[in-house]
Amino acid sequence: MDSKSFQNEPGKQESKKASLTVQDRLLELFVDMARSRNEEKVLKASLQATLDITTELTGAEKGSLFLLDDHQVVVDSILTREEATAVQRKNLIGTVLNKGLAGWVIRNREIGLISDTREDHRWLTLPDQPYSVLSALAVPIIARDKELLAILTLLHAKAGHFGQESARLMQTTADQIALVLENVKLYAKLEDSYKALDKAKTALDNELEKGKKIQKDFLPDELIQPQGWEICAYFHPALQVSGDFYDVFPLGHNTLGIVIGDVCDKGVGAALFMALFRSLIRVFSRYGRSWGPDSSPESLPERSTKDSKGLDPLYALQAVSLTNDYIELNHGKEGYFCTLFFGVLNPESGVLHYINAGHEPPFIVNTRGVKTRLLSTGTAVGLMPGSKFDHAEIIIEPGDIFIGYTDGVSEARNPKGELFTQDRMISLLNQPVSSASRLMEHIRTHLSAHVDHAPQSDDITMLSIGRSA
Repeated sequence: MDSKSFQNEPGKQESKKASLTVQDRLLELFVDMARSRNEEKVLKASLQATLDITTELTGAEKGSLFLLDDHQVVVDSILTREEATAVQRKNLIGTVLNKGLAGWVIRNREIGLISDTREDHRWLTLPDQPYSVLSALAVPIIARDKELLAILTLLHAKAGHFGQESARLMQTTADQIALVLENVKLYAKLEDSYKALDKAKTALDNELEKGKKIQKDFLPDELIQPQGWEICAYFHPALQVSGDFYDVFPLGHNTLGIVIGDVCDKGVGAALFMALFRSLIRVFSRYGRSWGPDSSPESLPERSTKDSKGLDPLYALQAVSLTNDYIELNHGKEGYFCTLFFGVLNPESGVLHYINAGHEPPFIVNTRGVKTRLLSTGTAVGLMPGSKFDHAEIIIEPGDIFIGYTDGVSEARNPKGELFTQDRMISLLNQPVSSASRLMEHIRTHLSAHVDHAPQSDDITMLSIGRSA
């Protein structure tokens, strides 16, 4: 090692020590920012501390730190010139970066050292400048990917204050500052992303909440209660919106339409099709004879049976086949279908004419337990055009209770992943109850105990109709 190198070695060691000191202090500030809920405030404090640390290391009287964006436009600045007004600071930033020493550093991407501003063309003395500068040092803060992150300028009123030792010290320190600023920039981008995601999530939640309210309007606010009958329902979607639905509506001539359905899938798409299926069943069940080429009385099944007031429930049941063909014709590409039970109930006689389109078979129970099941009479609605749906009929006797449900009941899982099962459902139905509402509550209590705190995997819907004994 020659004498010159030996003489420079202490200076290099001092520079390295100083740069590590800067790095430690800046990293502490960055950690504080990461822990803070007010990132913008802490970032501002971090930048101010960066400037304060460098002025302390070099003995500078004043300084500036300009943050640049990807187009090298100043996006933020920290100044130690407390005596400068807001207007002066704004004019100072634009002018200095365009024509002064900082502008030269931006163009050349190297340290700018001025020992005497009176003899260096790179220095620009501003009119009415509120401070005196004879020595200046400007340092580019460059990221590892060569992006120019910031310009640091240090000023002193004494000529020759900054020399090669100051330049070497700030060159080493600049790398540490760049590392911290890169992390700060990355952190800011992550925060912006998180905020954008939170904003999008909030907007989506708001829209889903609107959808939930709209969907709720498709379900009956109050269920019709014919004299001598009790009708109740339970509806609990797995998500904010659901593919399950139920309906009870008047058909005229003292009859009621009874519907419980389950559109495949869950979420927004299923909810939209749920509204469509529900509306089509209502419309076609009332005006079915005016739809389609095969809507004449001669086209009805041979078992067509008119009630005492001349209403043929099979006209209403045509709604299932008409809905099936409409969905397949107009929306077949979407691939949505619906299992559905649709019945026409005459409360006076207790006769229930129905079609079970691939749905979970409802039960008829009484005080002795399960009396019968209303099995499927056709495929799900919307699977194939021209599907044929057979109909069946049953009399709900005094003391009988009809209970329909979706597969979200039998397939509800507990925390261990075990299903509620249809066998458990049948076991509950075989326990005597006195009314439709008590039967509903009996099932709900056991279902809730089974699911416990497990996340709900499917929509749950039940419809119970009891005839007084």
